[in-house]
Amino acid sequence: MAGGLVALLDDVAAIAKLAAASLDDVAGASARAGAKAAGVVIDDTAVTPRYVVGLAPQRELPIIGKIALGSLRNKLIFLLPAALLLSAFAPWAITPILMAGGAFLCFEASEKILETLTGHHAEAEDAAPVDAKQLEERQVSGAIRTDLILSAEIMAIALSELPDLSIGTQAIALALVGIAITVGVYGVVAAIVKMDDIGLHLAGRDNATAQAIGRGLVKAMPVVLRVLAIVGTAAMVWVGGGIIVHGMEEFGLTTLPHLIHGTAHHAGEALPVGGAVAEWLVGAIGSAIVGLIIGAAIVGVLHLIPSEGALIPFRRP
Repeated sequence: MAGGLVALLDDVAAIAKLAAASLDDVAGASARAGAKAAGVVIDDTAVTPRYVVGLAPQRELPIIGKIALGSLRNKLIFLLPAALLLSAFAPWAITPILMAGGAFLCFEASEKILETLTGHHAEAEDAAPVDAKQLEERQVSGAIRTDLILSAEIMAIALSELPDLSIGTQAIALALVGIAITVGVYGVVAAIVKMDDIGLHLAGRDNATAQAIGRGLVKAMPVVLRVLAIVGTAAMVWVGGGIIVHGMEEFGLTTLPHLIHGTAHHAGEALPVGGAVAEWLVGAIGSAIVGLIIGAAIVGVLHLIPSEGALIPFRRP
């Protein structure tokens, strides 16, 4: 699943060719942006299916459609103009914004790890009985708010990877990148949430092969969701840490980045076969360690705030 999402992001380069006069520059920039945004996109795909839990099966696809439209609105109406203004008047702010977004990814990943280890999920405590319409409206609204944060990081990453193109070219390229990612992500989400229904339909057919495939899909659904959640968390901490390490280099804080890059380079040279893979893996692990440290620090500050002698867990809105 994660590999398919990364492949989707790489395909954004081909779409972006239609948007720029300098085709090679924009294609390469879009591919780099897609690779760097992988953690954000995987997290978006892992998070969204939870917003249809508890709702009628016939409402699942309409709800995903509403969330996808909200995501497009976030990217094209709110974030795209903000990104262009940032590029035109405050390009110096892009790196700090990216680092803040990277820290948010690290926090999200660390919080998910903490919830897994402790079994404490704040969302479950906030649940209240409501009718189906209210529940649907609440789920859609919550998903679109979450998407706004993730989409902002995606657009900032894409903007940072675009070369010095004109404002018009940047606008078209960013719009196409945003549309491609939204369609791809929510297309995958739709397939995930309907996998069990497809499996049940096939299991009811007379054909033995179809029945076997259907039963396999139903059994695979929980595994797919668990794997996607694990991969999404790992990607967030790796990408978030990598963004912060890159930002440190931009600000001249090179000791830690050079240590990570140097260790990765030596690991690659030490292996006669698969050196490139080893170099990437060691670099990713180094970035993930940085991400875990930063994420754990943020979680510690937000979750362990003394209040009237008690430790009160932080809850996201």
